[in-house]
Amino acid sequence: MTTTPAASLPATTYAGAAERIVSVARLHFVNKWTVFVVPGLILAGIFLVNLAIWAIIFNAVAPEDRADVGEGLQWSGSTFYIFVYTFVIAVTAITVTFPFALGLGITRTHFALGTALALVGLSAAYAIALTVMAMLEEATNGWGFGGKMFTAIYFPAQTWYEFLFVYFAYFCLFFFTGGCIAAIYARWRLNGMLAFFLALAILIVGGIALVVSANAWADLFTTLGRMQPLDYVAWSFVPTTIAALGGFAVLRRATPKG
Repeated sequence: MTTTPAASLPATTYAGAAERIVSVARLHFVNKWTVFVVPGLILAGIFLVNLAIWAIIFNAVAPEDRADVGEGLQWSGSTFYIFVYTFVIAVTAITVTFPFALGLGITRTHFALGTALALVGLSAAYAIALTVMAMLEEATNGWGFGGKMFTAIYFPAQTWYEFLFVYFAYFCLFFFTGGCIAAIYARWRLNGMLAFFLALAILIVGGIALVVSANAWADLFTTLGRMQPLDYVAWSFVPTTIAALGGFAVLRRATPKG
């Protein structure tokens, strides 16, 4: 993401809260190369490499063994890059655009809401794009080779709307987690980051200790075993919401530092 000259902002930037929020959201889409083209090109490159690998494997094995090979091709981490990239976009949205927006007189509240609007919009756009690829992958039986990249085992879905839900949930999680961490850095810099990760570690260790002390491992695994795959995805909105609200609260008191 990048910023845009003040002169290019719409005339209604300060006309009302809605206009200010939309103007902030538009700031994050100015550099379409960074937001759309670069991730698209890299993902396309990864896809072509996967196609080449699948073709080599497919042609190297006997026809009767191809079904077994296809089972192994369900495990693919090729799309993980795009989620890491969304995390980076969210961090950049705060660290780069935040000081510029405040310099234009935009309030912290409007910046936080506008950024959230942009992140939700990007989550939806990316989710739609990957859902289309997932449906094409399903329709072509893994591009003719039984390969799985957009419908790998990590994406528990069957229909297009389930894939859309899964992808949207994952993108929101990475976007708002990155935004929250960037907000903490904008507010407290290195000390805030250290405190955040220390608190996170304490919460994780404390949660494990609580389960151990209560001897509740069996109950925990029983409960998790009863959940459907999409239930786990739905639960991801809990940390997403916490990150969104936490980032909003922190950003309202953050002060850009040179």
